[in-house]
Amino acid sequence: MPVIDPVERWSELGRLSEIAGISNPYLSQIERGLRKPSAEILQQIAKALRISAETLYIRAGILEDDRSEGDVVRHILSDPNLTEEQRQILVRIYLSFRHENGSDPDGDASADGVPARG
Repeated sequence: MPVIDPVERWSELGRLSEIAGISNPYLSQIERGLRKPSAEILQQIAKALRISAETLYIRAGILEDDRSEGDVVRHILSDPNLTEEQRQILVRIYLSFRHENGSDPDGDASADGVPARG
């Protein structure tokens, strides 16, 4: 595992902070898991990193790279008739319902991503 110089790391956070328009201390708190960023903040970070919000969610561990759940999320995130804010809100609601209903990413949901009733 490569050793990263703390000064270099802080510099990288500074560049990301500047590009994303997020304060460096707040970004550092997100990185250390001390803060849970809003969908808007995550979108800003994704744009700054030049990746999709879905990819960022997967890399951050917010979404599983599981196609049964991911298919629903991917459809929401790719719907051209929704604003970015509406997409992020729908994803958060969908994931909270899955969590609330005890669905796990390994298959407690039906093919359309809706938790199975039993």
